[in-house]
Amino acid sequence: MELFALIISSIILLILGVPVAFAFGSSGLIVGSYLVFFENNPYILSFLPNRLEGIFNNTTLMSIPLFILMGMILERSGIAERLIGSIAKFFGSLGGGAAIGVIIVGALLAASTGIVGATVVMMGVIAVPVMVKAQYNKSFLSGVVAASGTLGQIVPPSIILIILADVLQLSVRDLFAAAILPSILLIGAYIFFVLGVVFFLPHFAPASEDSSNIKSLALETLKAVIPPIVLIILVLGSILGGLIEPTAAAALGVIGALILALLQGRLDLNLLHIAGRETILFCGMVFAILIGANCFTLVFNTLGGDSIILEFFLVYLDSPLYFVLVAMLVIFILGFFIDFFEICYIILPILAGIAMHYQINMLWFALLVAINLQTSFLTPPFGFSIFFLKSAVGECIKINAIYKGVLPFILLQLLILAVMFLFPNLTLNSEDWGKILQFIF
Repeated sequence: MELFALIISSIILLILGVPVAFAFGSSGLIVGSYLVFFENNPYILSFLPNRLEGIFNNTTLMSIPLFILMGMILERSGIAERLIGSIAKFFGSLGGGAAIGVIIVGALLAASTGIVGATVVMMGVIAVPVMVKAQYNKSFLSGVVAASGTLGQIVPPSIILIILADVLQLSVRDLFAAAILPSILLIGAYIFFVLGVVFFLPHFAPASEDSSNIKSLALETLKAVIPPIVLIILVLGSILGGLIEPTAAAALGVIGALILALLQGRLDLNLLHIAGRETILFCGMVFAILIGANCFTLVFNTLGGDSIILEFFLVYLDSPLYFVLVAMLVIFILGFFIDFFEICYIILPILAGIAMHYQINMLWFALLVAINLQTSFLTPPFGFSIFFLKSAVGECIKINAIYKGVLPFILLQLLILAVMFLFPNLTLNSEDWGKILQFIF
């Protein structure tokens, strides 16, 4: 009865518009307090302070504010804006070139900033007018921009990968390494899709008529690309090479972003103020959800909710394969309605216990979850990238056109998810990549 009240109260609070962190946290505190005072269970909430202390002492989570700050500095310093503009111009003279340029920009920004909202908005403001002027199909260009902006969810150093590593008790280094191959496959799938559209529907992505000097454009593009690539090598290389821990690498990334901003002549107190404020707001949301989720899961597990779910899988789906399939389906459906933070902190801890019971490779499982969660940014009706793009383009593109445009890219993401599901051996950790690099060089 108490478990039913816990779940129903959370749903009611969400329907009433209460923020997710407070909806789940409040329901946990209310039901937990009832158990303390009326059900003679005085210890149920006594573990909460220890859990919260563990959150704030967690060195893995400490890297999240630093990576966000690095991304905010790069965004505000104009480096990302220059990158988008130069690459879009350079590839624009080819059929579908602007779309391929946007995908490449999305990949570079994902590896250097990882901030989905800012990336989608910037590309919407800068690249969309160029593509509209070149008479690109509006649904097609909308899908390209929205999907490219979500690459920050899977391309390291992704915030979601750090959260998954913490929730599933994995090495951030290994999860970053495991995400490299699916990132490459996903970027490649996007580009091949664009090439297919150009081949079969050339009027969807015509070349622009810009007659600018190709050499000057190439030089401008090279100057724009080098800084983020250097930063990517500095941060990711130090993590994957095992030189320093992710938190130290994130701090190194912040220093690198500050140096790049200084070289651009954009480093001032106003930039630091805005980047710091945005970082605090974003991290406040993340840790509020984490605290509320811990309160909810503590009461949920104490009431035996995790045991009930485990028993269901053991009785009706007594197979690791079926469990992973159902888990992916549940996460995919939830992605239509709630944010990936809530899925990571509320749903995933429950599924993780069952995955461990089945002795599933947790690195593989985490990678499947990460790819799956990326689709939540594109799936209607509440895909965040859809609304970020709509806010950037205004009335230039209708919301229905954006919904239509993202559908092929959702299917591409599910295709890569299926590939990684069917071929678990493609999940490569940092040691595997080290052996591959030794073989190559």
